[in-house]
Amino acid sequence: MKSFDQLWMELNTKVAANDETSASVKLVNQGVHAVGKKVVEEASEAWMACEHEDKDRAATEISQLLYQTQLLMIASKVSLDDVYKKL
Repeated sequence: MKSFDQLWMELNTKVAANDETSASVKLVNQGVHAVGKKVVEEASEAWMACEHEDKDRAATEISQLLYQTQLLMIASKVSLDDVYKKL
């Protein structure tokens, strides 16, 4: 298990290193549009899991949405501080 901040650091490190074995890095390298499509997909899956499945499945889908949202932030060059200022 890792925290939101730990995941953020891990993803930023992989992207900065341009880790070619990472599917996440490959997705970020495709740009905001590609990552954004993935966010939309995960958002709908999270919604449906919350509506129709158990808490564990909902948590899984929400975690995937958070993961993809962080990739979108990285692809868009939006930092955690940028987001925290808006919370």
